[in-house]
Amino acid sequence: MGVRPRLRLVSIALDCPDPLALAAFYQRATGYALHPGSDSGFAGLTREDGLHIGFQRVDGHRAPQWPGDGGTTPQQAHLDFDVDDLDEAEAMLLELGAAKPGFQPDSARWRVLTDPAGHPFCIVAR
Repeated sequence: MGVRPRLRLVSIALDCPDPLALAAFYQRATGYALHPGSDSGFAGLTREDGLHIGFQRVDGHRAPQWPGDGGTTPQQAHLDFDVDDLDEAEAMLLELGAAKPGFQPDSARWRVLTDPAGHPFCIVAR
C-alpha cells in the first residue's frame, strides 16, 4: 500500500465582505503579521510557523448563523483559539469588535463569539 503522504495544514480562508477589516480584527486579536500582499480583494495573516489565515472578498456575503438558522446560512466552519483566561479573552475580543451570541453550549469550558463579518469562532480554556 505504500507510505501515506503527510498533510500539513498551511492555510485557512474565510469569505467576508471586507478582507482588510476582518484581517485587522484577527491581527489585533492574535498578533499575527499582516501579509504584505494584502489588499481589498484578499488579505492574510501569517503565524510564525507559516500558518496563513486568509480573508477573501465575496460580494453579497451572507454571514453564517450561530447556532444555525435551519440551513440557509449555517455555521460553515469556525476557528478555535486556546486562551489562558476565558473572561479576559472574551472581554478583549468584544472590545475589538467581536459579538457574543446568546446560545453558549458550555460557557465554563469555551465561549462562542462571532467576528465582525459574522463567522463563529471559539475561545477555549486551556
